[in-house]
Amino acid sequence: MENQTDITIEINGEKTTETIQPRTLLVHLLRDKLGLTGTHIGCDTTQCGACTVLLDGKAIKSCTMFAFQAKNRKVTTIEGLGKTNNLHPVQQAFWEEHGLQCGYCTPGIIMTLVQVLKEHKNPTEEQIREGLAGNICRCTGYHNIVKAAMSAANQLRNK
Repeated sequence: MENQTDITIEINGEKTTETIQPRTLLVHLLRDKLGLTGTHIGCDTTQCGACTVLLDGKAIKSCTMFAFQAKNRKVTTIEGLGKTNNLHPVQQAFWEEHGLQCGYCTPGIIMTLVQVLKEHKNPTEEQIREGLAGNICRCTGYHNIVKAAMSAANQLRNK
């Protein structure tokens, strides 16, 4: 049996200690061990962005990061961003502006947009599209995604 190591990590505001193999990817810890299946696996090569989560508030692709690299750090997944009756403004805007179709890429796009909108309080369409360059949506032309991002930016500014 391969060596195992313990890591303590804060996920969605709760600290947990997990025993993992050193080669365990963060996405597999989240999905397979912790049941946080909102973080999707689309490519395993950082091309699609479906696995995007926030690590210490910064959007990262969890399919190419080892779980042990998140030791003693804070991870936020789509499940920890908002709740059904209290959605994060980006989630709410996606709902209101029909910013999704099949929904597979949506969690990663939303997590990326959280960071983009922190960096750009009054973003242009170009800044949003540039911020989403690492996320692929195969269903849409991104029009409603950008529209949702602009709406969320407006909500966040007016809070």
